[in-house]
Amino acid sequence: MSIFGKIKDAIFGKKAVAAEPAAPAAPSPIGAALDAATSAMATAAATPAPISDVDVEAILSAEAANAGQKLNWRTSIVDLMKLLDIDSSLANRKELATELGYTGALDGSAEMNIWLHKAVMRELAANGGKVPADLTD
Repeated sequence: MSIFGKIKDAIFGKKAVAAEPAAPAAPSPIGAALDAATSAMATAAATPAPISDVDVEAILSAEAANAGQKLNWRTSIVDLMKLLDIDSSLANRKELATELGYTGALDGSAEMNIWLHKAVMRELAANGGKVPADLTD
């Protein structure tokens, strides 16, 4: 899973995996095509709708209140990742920067980290998160 995918899952929550419908005991040869079509339709109907309007700020603020340490998740990509229990090492931040299209030096500089934080917030907003404008600009 991508680093951004881990961040998104940690904030939005993991989508519930629908239980697969039980297969019929012995489908008749004539009904096999109908059973397959019915099963495909049931699976499509069980697919969850995309998450929308997740209040990212409220979720992260609540997590920070319970973190047991002061983390500046509003401006620090390292603290945001720590808050979400995601490895904030330079290697992971480099991978995240590559995923999100950072074109500067992958050196862990303040410039890279500030860009990463803003890019993550913009991506969360693009994926259905409600993110205040001051966190994406």
